[in-house]
Amino acid sequence: MADAEDDLILSELPDEELVPQMHDDLYDGLKEEIEEGVHILLDRGWAPYTILTEALVAGMTIVGRDFRDGILFVPEVLLSANAMKAGMAILKPLLAETDAPTVGRMVIGTVKGDIHDIGKNLVSMMMEGAGFEVIDIGINNPVEKYLEALETEKPDILGMSALLTTTMPYMKTVIDTMVQEGIRDDYIVLVGGAPLNEEFGRAIGADAYCRDAAVAVETAKAMMTRKHNSMALG
Repeated sequence: MADAEDDLILSELPDEELVPQMHDDLYDGLKEEIEEGVHILLDRGWAPYTILTEALVAGMTIVGRDFRDGILFVPEVLLSANAMKAGMAILKPLLAETDAPTVGRMVIGTVKGDIHDIGKNLVSMMMEGAGFEVIDIGINNPVEKYLEALETEKPDILGMSALLTTTMPYMKTVIDTMVQEGIRDDYIVLVGGAPLNEEFGRAIGADAYCRDAAVAVETAKAMMTRKHNSMALG
């Protein structure tokens, strides 16, 4: 917990110093300091969406880059993501009131027969940190659960995770069913998990294989940009 002296220092920082300090606090996984920083910026009249993009998303972008480059590791990134979520918890109701835009919407879940969720959780938190709205349907999901979530949530992206070689083929079952239902082309499908690789992703008909959470965010952003551009042209 930040002590009174730390709070006093944070509150006395001008905006141009406070935001970079929040980036540093996110990097260090300092949850209370992030909550404090969000409250200070709100009190100073910052729009919730501006705080989200300039303080939280920009900070998590630095975390994601260093995670991708092997400078940060999963335990550290989880701390950063938890700090980000604490800041997001303050902003979410305010963002809903202002009808703020999101980068995109994603349904994510671990496939049937697989109860591993650390990788999935990390992707969820990093995607939220990048400005996506994420609906996490949990672990051990049969194809029906995925289809139900797609129909109910109307996401742009479906993310599937598997950590076992025995469960990864189930991703193809889900994609094949989407093809049969005539809805495959309506969604960007991203897959990930330790036993997967790019060749497997292509073979099962996914749009991309993402080797870690940072790559998932970069891939999702790039594909959403491409989707928006094609819609504009269309």
